[in-house]
Amino acid sequence: MALTLVLGGARSGKSLHAETLLAQRPSPWSYIATAQAWDSEMEERIAQHRARRAAGWQTLDAPHDLAATLKALPPGRPVLVDCLTLWLSNRLLAEADLATESAAMVEALASHDGPVIAVSNEVGLSIVPDNALARRFRDAQGRLNQQVAARADSVVFMVAGLPLFVKGSAL
Repeated sequence: MALTLVLGGARSGKSLHAETLLAQRPSPWSYIATAQAWDSEMEERIAQHRARRAAGWQTLDAPHDLAATLKALPPGRPVLVDCLTLWLSNRLLAEADLATESAAMVEALASHDGPVIAVSNEVGLSIVPDNALARRFRDAQGRLNQQVAARADSVVFMVAGLPLFVKGSAL
């Protein structure tokens, strides 16, 4: 079906825009969350995201096995993955094979039989990080975003809460 990538910086409105797009489809909707609450501030962020969503959303936590979670969804189910950046960070810190896992995850996104919206951070618009781990992450995120964008039917870049359509159009 249709794959949409919603990119942007921190607090650019990516998640809200993605939720709004997917909610235009009939429910139920699946929300695959990749965040992990390591501290109280992150717990609060996750709670705000959950509170914002209306009835009809089924939340699935998948901080690590995103491809399997996508493959287990019912055919035709509209799904939002929020976000690829946190998933990649989780896998990097777990010392996973990023190339292999990213390829499997991108294939799972593109092959789901239903509308898919994936949220990801654009991390390449800033300074070059000062340490090897951060540079490795930035480079891996850039590659992952390119892979998803190549397979996506549409790509939206969020700036100050405004969607800029880079490829295709809304779902």
